Amino acid sequence: MRLHRSSLHAEDRSVRDNIPVTSVARTLFDLGEVVDRRRLERAFEEADRLRRLDLRAIERVCRRSRGRRSLRVIRPLIDSLLPAPETRSVLERRFVAFCRNHRLPAPMMNALVSDFLVDAVWPSRRLVVELDSYGFHRHRAAFERDRKRDAELQLAGYSVLRLTDRRLTGEPGQVAAQIRRLLGSG
Repeated sequence: MRLHRSSLHAEDRSVRDNIPVTSVARTLFDLGEVVDRRRLERAFEEADRLRRLDLRAIERVCRRSRGRRSLRVIRPLIDSLLPAPETRSVLERRFVAFCRNHRLPAPMMNALVSDFLVDAVWPSRRLVVELDSYGFHRHRAAFERDRKRDAELQLAGYSVLRLTDRRLTGEPGQVAAQIRRLLGSG
């Protein structure tokens, strides 16, 4: 047994029978620093079997733990367990991979927001990303419809960011930084 001292976020700790304990998410994260990948996978499997595996809670621990060794092991494990979001186009699939590769929170894809089906949304941050390909958005009617939709979403309190494949591939760092700022996470 090793004793470690650390200040923990309130979500990462609790008390059981007068004994301070860490959450399952924090425990799994900490295990990532001291056990090999296979043992960590078994711990994830056991937490899942016991219905205690909460990938969103583990993601939150990861976001609070920048620079920790565990991130190199935990992130790919989380990504392998997350269900692939429903996408309708190659550009949407690229965007999902883009978010994963740039360690952005996973958006909801093809979700209904204010009576509009949007390409990607982070509801809690009220951010919509519309993925525009020239082939589907080059007509005057589509151009006008998109502007009207943006205005309605903004009136409903959403920020709207329009992205093209060219920006995703040509300016990935800048696009990731813009999304991070719009999400309010740096």
